[in-house]
Amino acid sequence: MEVQNPLLLLIEIGLLLVFLLHIYKTIRMYLGNQAARPARYVRKKWAGKPSRKNIASSTMIVSGLWLVAFLLVHVKAFRFSPEYEWSGGPGGRDLYRQEFENLSNPAIVAFYVLSMVVIGSHLWHGIASAFQSLGLDHPKVTPILLTAGKLVAVVIAGGFIAIAVWVYLHQGGRVRV
Repeated sequence: MEVQNPLLLLIEIGLLLVFLLHIYKTIRMYLGNQAARPARYVRKKWAGKPSRKNIASSTMIVSGLWLVAFLLVHVKAFRFSPEYEWSGGPGGRDLYRQEFENLSNPAIVAFYVLSMVVIGSHLWHGIASAFQSLGLDHPKVTPILLTAGKLVAVVIAGGFIAIAVWVYLHQGGRVRV
């Protein structure tokens, strides 16, 4: 008999709704930008300071589409995969075993590492842009938010990369070399 936190389903539904709202708002913003400038630039180039245009900001649509694909694979692999009963007590899933099984294939690990780089890039631009969209754009605050956003992006992406690589290298209690 599976014992599950009753709030888990509500949290998952909430995350899905926020994710769908994010996609909806992105599409509306993209279409609004297209309508505001129907003629494309002849040549795109770096605008110099104070422009914050970079590779992360220029690839938000592509990285967002990659993340949708990644999330489908990730949810399938960790939420809707075979469940192993946890031996540590009544109910629950053996997430440790599930993680080691999912990350035993080097191609899957490479996909996860690449996806975390894409997530890091998306967050690199997205975090500071989110604050700007909320009106927090001030000469004293903006540099702090830009730095904090980049730091959070590196910590999140780097942390998940470290987990995937560590799990792959430590399969079955032995270290791969």
